[in-house]
Amino acid sequence: MYEWVEINGTSLMGRIEADYAELVRAFGEPDSEGDTTKSGNQSDAEWVWQFEDGTVATIYNWKNGKNYCGEYGQEVENIKNWNIGGYSKHAVECVLYRLGRTY
Repeated sequence: MYEWVEINGTSLMGRIEADYAELVRAFGEPDSEGDTTKSGNQSDAEWVWQFEDGTVATIYNWKNGKNYCGEYGQEVENIKNWNIGGYSKHAVECVLYRLGRTY
């Protein structure tokens, strides 16, 4: 069951190169399909995750998929460059650790 996590006020903390499938294995299916903010459809998939220590992280693509670029954008399954958002840089460490990588 999905548990709501507050992400208002998160911002870009880092970036990661990863396959969409790798992110799905680590975090499950995306929590949303695309950006629904007033700034427009600038992303195609977003994961929102709260780790055991309370750290909040968001993982999302930005302006490189079909939602923003139309027919010239990448299919979400082919996107390799992802942003990591959060309230602190610790969000990046947590995401990398969950993926079995080091900071």
